[in-house]
Amino acid sequence: MRVVDHIVEFLSAIGVSHIFGVDGANIEDLYDAAHFHADMTAVLAKHEFSAATMADGYSRGGGGLGVLAATSGGGALNTVPGLAEALASRVPVLAVIGQPPTTLEGRGAFQDTSGRNGAMDARDLFASVSVFCHRVTTPADIVAALRSAVAAARELRGPAVLLLPKDIQQSSIPATDRDRGDGAAAPRSADPHPIAHALRRAAGPVTIIAGEQVARDDARDELEELRALLRARVATVPDAKDVAGTPGRGSSSALGVTGVMGHPGVASALTGSALCLLIGTRMNVTASAGLDDALASVPVFSLGCASPYRPCAHVHTDDLRRSLATLVVALSGEGRPERLRVPATLPHTELQTPVHTGPGVRYRDAMLAFDDLLPAGVDIVVDAGNTGAAAIHHLPARRDGRFVVALGMGGMGYSFGAAIGVALARGSHVVVIAGDGSFYMHGMEIHTARQYRLPITFCLFDNHAHAMCVTREQIFYGARYSYNRFGESRLGAGLQAMFPGLPATDVTDIAGLRAALSAALETDGPAVISIDCSADEIPPFTAFLAHPPRPEGTHRHDT
Repeated sequence: MRVVDHIVEFLSAIGVSHIFGVDGANIEDLYDAAHFHADMTAVLAKHEFSAATMADGYSRGGGGLGVLAATSGGGALNTVPGLAEALASRVPVLAVIGQPPTTLEGRGAFQDTSGRNGAMDARDLFASVSVFCHRVTTPADIVAALRSAVAAARELRGPAVLLLPKDIQQSSIPATDRDRGDGAAAPRSADPHPIAHALRRAAGPVTIIAGEQVARDDARDELEELRALLRARVATVPDAKDVAGTPGRGSSSALGVTGVMGHPGVASALTGSALCLLIGTRMNVTASAGLDDALASVPVFSLGCASPYRPCAHVHTDDLRRSLATLVVALSGEGRPERLRVPATLPHTELQTPVHTGPGVRYRDAMLAFDDLLPAGVDIVVDAGNTGAAAIHHLPARRDGRFVVALGMGGMGYSFGAAIGVALARGSHVVVIAGDGSFYMHGMEIHTARQYRLPITFCLFDNHAHAMCVTREQIFYGARYSYNRFGESRLGAGLQAMFPGLPATDVTDIAGLRAALSAALETDGPAVISIDCSADEIPPFTAFLAHPPRPEGTHRHDT
């Protein structure tokens, strides 16, 4: 058995069914092994960054361990921002990165990254964007290395990288050396009873802030059981919108989203609470902005796999499903808290953005149309920028659907690959919400979606700009110039011409958007809707709303 055959067989044995990547000379043997394995599909991306986001989306979508394959040199380097996103967002991913043959290391070989004799060191590079990085140096080394990499990705929640030279990939390993174990360790969980004790003592309403680990551990039902028992209000961090508050999941108690794109009512609810419980979130700056005073006013407890960035009483768990179920049992029957109060109903709150009357469709109007037309079970994948801020703030997740947004690194173009991973993981219809700037970076993965006939509707908000950068120019630099506006485009017509038979259309008003979206949702395969909008509209983003645009000719230094 070749090393690559062992890798594919091992991955299949632990439930992996897809490998995402871009082929090349120093990874082609892995594709050869995948071809001969009946239960493995190798998905070819157009760019290695998108292959990394496909693996990331596959993992976030509940498909299991996302696996990325890339060749050496520039192909390997293209994976770095995608792996950095998975590291920052704690997404389990395995990256198998091809390397030139060991016989050429340090000898001036094409794409040598061995670190020898002046060559760049791939191990140093990838170690900085992973929880585990190992260069395989002998065929037998793959057995322990692969097992350790999978275990690290799962237990430490992040990307693990194997650097695999071409000659090692092709080498054989004895059958006696093979290992079909899955490398999984038992989850570590502490006793959540300190939290139960605090809840029994609490006198007043309880507010829960739920995070991304609820999604990773698929603990949505257990969270709802706890919420119902405590009759608590629930807010979510921006990259965990689908874990609570969707129709059928305690929506009457939903406070919305926390942080820079969040809803003002969250701070008001916290201020009036007897206790705040953080579940599965570290509360980074994006999630906690504007809540410092409110969180400081109440006792804060945390349950999750990593301590929050702010001081609080933290209980560790690698398995939120089990820990939340244990907490529910501890708080039921004779252990039920007796002094909790049902909170007063708070009205739905939104950030107030300046009225904009420019050309095209308004962000909020578009999101209301999506909310009206998208059925239950549809998954939503959102990209960075002004459009993404509007979707996070205004568009609720669908019942039984996922809402995926990458805020660890905020890499533009993430949604195009991630949507493919989500669609393959869940077999669902996926709606991508992205801007034209993100499309220009990685939008050719629309072609990949078409190649695999995936039911993905790509909604491209075309404001002819990197609009968030335009907003910053207006607010912080007096709108004296713009490096960030593009020439006019018709993305729908262009893509229809590039890919004959692809349903693609350009819309300029809400009526056109509604008609196009209704048709796209009935399409067997991918469809594209390009939505004309304005780069000058201010999105629901607190950092911008605190500073109205300044008159031309003035300058602000506090950026």
